[in-house]
Amino acid sequence: MSSRTPRVLAVDDRRENLLALEAILQGLPVEVVGVTSGDEALKRLLVEDYAVILLDALMPGMDGFETADHIKRRQRTRHIPIVFLTAVDTDSHLAFRGYQAGAVDYITKPFDPWVLRAKVAVFVDLWTLHATLGARAEECDQLRAAIDDALELAEAPEGASDDPAGRLDQVRERLRAVRASTPR
Repeated sequence: MSSRTPRVLAVDDRRENLLALEAILQGLPVEVVGVTSGDEALKRLLVEDYAVILLDALMPGMDGFETADHIKRRQRTRHIPIVFLTAVDTDSHLAFRGYQAGAVDYITKPFDPWVLRAKVAVFVDLWTLHATLGARAEECDQLRAAIDDALELAEAPEGASDDPAGRLDQVRERLRAVRASTPR
């Protein structure tokens, strides 16, 4: 399991909305990072990983739709789920634009805070599982390398290696490293 705390990126031009999102998500095993513009969100996404993005649809400057478009175009961030949050529910075309921009959900205010918590919790669980799978894949790669070394040593013709004891030590070290990094 990943030792990193999953982050939620909350993007809203109104600070009181960011505070409300932090309060709603309080108690979940997440770090909420709040920013007030699409530009700030894109800068954060350059250097930090996020489990989910909660994105205000209508903001001055770069709106949420344009921000989502930039997020989905980047290789590093295109997999991050985006949930649009908006106070504007009179135009069904906006929800379509949100989904078209790559959102996994489009929620209008006022919304049930427990529903938002549940949705965020699902995305955090998925992020954690993905991180765990990545760590397991790395462990498999290390184990394969140690097995390759052991096979090479075992299959080498007698006298072919200048230092079979050194090669055996290398195999042992790789196997110990794999064992040390693998939870029991």
